[in-house]
Amino acid sequence: MRLFDRLARLKDRTAALTGWTRAGLAVLLGMLTTLALPPVHAVPVLLVTLPMLVWLIDGSKSWRGALGIGWLFGLGHFATGFYWIANALLIDAERFGWMIPFAVGGLGGLMAIFPAGAAALSRLAGTSGPARVLALAAAWGALEWVRGWFLTGFPWNPLASAWMPVDAVLQTTAFVGTYGLSLLTMLAFAALALAGDRPNEDRRPGLATASAAWAVLAVAAVLGAMRLASADVAPADGPRLRIVQPHIPQIDKWKQDKRDDNLLRHIELSQQDGFAELDAVIWPETAAPFAINLDHERRRLAAHAAPPGGVLLTGAPRMTPRGDRPFQVWNSLVALKPDGTILDTYDKMHLVPFGEYVPLRDVLPLEKVTPGSTDFSFGTGPRLMTLPGLPPAGPLICYEVIFPGQIVLDAANRPAWLLNVTNDGWYGISAGPFQHWATSRLRAVEEGLPLVRAANTGISGVVDAYGRVVAVQPLGTAGVVDAVLPPALAPTVFASGGNFIPLAGAAALAACAFWLRIRRRQFCDAA
Repeated sequence: MRLFDRLARLKDRTAALTGWTRAGLAVLLGMLTTLALPPVHAVPVLLVTLPMLVWLIDGSKSWRGALGIGWLFGLGHFATGFYWIANALLIDAERFGWMIPFAVGGLGGLMAIFPAGAAALSRLAGTSGPARVLALAAAWGALEWVRGWFLTGFPWNPLASAWMPVDAVLQTTAFVGTYGLSLLTMLAFAALALAGDRPNEDRRPGLATASAAWAVLAVAAVLGAMRLASADVAPADGPRLRIVQPHIPQIDKWKQDKRDDNLLRHIELSQQDGFAELDAVIWPETAAPFAINLDHERRRLAAHAAPPGGVLLTGAPRMTPRGDRPFQVWNSLVALKPDGTILDTYDKMHLVPFGEYVPLRDVLPLEKVTPGSTDFSFGTGPRLMTLPGLPPAGPLICYEVIFPGQIVLDAANRPAWLLNVTNDGWYGISAGPFQHWATSRLRAVEEGLPLVRAANTGISGVVDAYGRVVAVQPLGTAGVVDAVLPPALAPTVFASGGNFIPLAGAAALAACAFWLRIRRRQFCDAA
């Protein structure tokens, strides 16, 4: 009982804070919450930050005050989580360095509207009892989904990614998806705030709620461990892949006098021992630094990296011939035969705003960050790439891999593996590449599909259909990863139901919160 009394006093002090102290604590809690995510994975900080967020919301005089607290929390959380974006703007600091405060702070402030909305909805559910925690968790999970499509979407750093070191917990996403695991995580940690409710507020329902939330998370971990224990070992006779990570500094990647040297570097790495036994060599995003459909000489040179009887899969720009109108450029993934013939092409469909194109270009006098004055054109997808000697692949270029439920077209067009090519060299040695790798692993578990990832530098590797790392090339190093493609699983529950599942869970929690709120009002009126 003494512990509960101390927590109650801490709740009262936290809720009573005002002014700059209150605002500063909200920002600090958001910043500390980032430590739970990749690459730090200090998950225990959530034992402090999320309950204290609930208490700050409790101290708000209205939902508008809670909205402000949630926004400040989100600003601290996302600005620290996205700091690595500044590295991309420092590649050409003279042109883009001025954008850093707007890119990091502005994006953090924009994404902060989602925690703000969750906090406001929580406050509407009251300042004591389980309803407010149920509402916060429901809104957090649902608004992570909204973040996945609002203004083209940016569901980076979902709360679920805190569990990346714990493969057993990650298996939960095969059933409820990333947004569902984020909801369960918020529910479990935020529910600890209920231990600070006063005895006269009836602490028992709160303690029962917290216990139930943690029991659900524990059961999920046990079931995940059982799922992994029964997992089949990957066969040794599948397609043999070589992933090339050249580690070319971004500042050198597009220099005219280094393009041929960079191309030869890819070929040299590709042709190391065992080359003749491979079924495919995979290069990263824009590894071929030329218009691959137009520059026939360089394309034939690049094709030396295609193993005999196999294919080279490389990222490369494609463009319409000069003089054709409209002139268009695509960020593409291209499959080449050893003779340089193009077998198939996938064009990136989910482009990075301000990186690959400028939204509202007629209004905004800005340049895109990637080289060239022409905006990239949007491709169509998701779709399959079917190539000789390989099962059907689901191609994903760069951050297309971060969108839960948006990477497989339908059950009739389900790939046997996911292929993600990227260039995280923009972000240097920072948290960004680790966060990108983490969310890639979540897609593998959700869909029950192995994932193969090639990065210029970043983290390249192979992940099996359970999200376990089979082989990896670390950040900041050059080399190759040789691996046999792991098998796919039958479609997971999430693969069949998609984001409807976590949204249904959020709706159920919200309904419970509403019912508890009504019931509490009736009880208070009767008293």
